[in-house]
Amino acid sequence: MSTRDKDGFHSPDQIVLSRRRMLTATALGSVVAAAGISGPAVAQTSSAATSGGYRPNGKVALVTGSSRGIGAAIAKRLARDGFKITVNCVVNKDLAAGVMHEIKEAGGDAIWVQADVSDPKAVQRMFDANERAFGGIDVVISNAGIMRLAPMAKMSDADFNRMMDVNLKGSFHVLREGARRVRDGGRMISMSSSITQLRSPTYGPYAVSKAAQELYASILAKELEGRMISVNAVAPGVVNTPLFTDGKSAQQIAGFAARTPHKRLGEPADIADVMSMLCGPDGGWINGQTIFANGGMI
Repeated sequence: MSTRDKDGFHSPDQIVLSRRRMLTATALGSVVAAAGISGPAVAQTSSAATSGGYRPNGKVALVTGSSRGIGAAIAKRLARDGFKITVNCVVNKDLAAGVMHEIKEAGGDAIWVQADVSDPKAVQRMFDANERAFGGIDVVISNAGIMRLAPMAKMSDADFNRMMDVNLKGSFHVLREGARRVRDGGRMISMSSSITQLRSPTYGPYAVSKAAQELYASILAKELEGRMISVNAVAPGVVNTPLFTDGKSAQQIAGFAARTPHKRLGEPADIADVMSMLCGPDGGWINGQTIFANGGMI
């Protein structure tokens, strides 16, 4: 049994090394009503999410793309876990401010920063703002991303380039800055997607941009050897957010939900729960891995 330091992360006598690919399927919440999936929904909530109070842990987390959807759920969950939070957006300023206010009104501490992750200078300024507010950084979640879908023969250069600027380059900018600034014993997580395994038509370039996250995590984990920083990728399946549901009919959504053993879509809170585990005191031994949080779809 490894020991932990007073702040909750594993102490330096623990060797953070893993070579096994971990497949997990997490499912909580209820099916999207528009999908028309019938049957009872079994909802499970963790004690951290229902404790009714924030427990400051002295740690700081930055979550990119956290004005809505999965990113917002991650920011709020980590705040409940005791982290001070830097919320990030590009255009949704009101939503980012709303996430910050929700955290603060519930007893947590947060700021929000506008920054386009495709701009390395903007990423540096975002980390600078976090340090001015909180004095340092312990957890970086590279969540910001966009999706453009089309058969390869029909995808425009503009759509391809913008997706690579945000997903591929943007994540690199965030992880690079995190590697320079995250305190020893911290966590870094990049957002992949289960589409890297499903490999559905029209998803080609998007899948490539997400497969890169798994390679980033695996290699960066080794490059940070000796600092007790665990780096992983999380690969959600179909999740009830506008990124997935926009442009899809109720029948199409129902078809995706039916592909999981739980017969529902994932919810942002499902992914936030996985992030909470990886960022918490029990998550340090998972390192250099891709965690597939897709309800058993693959």
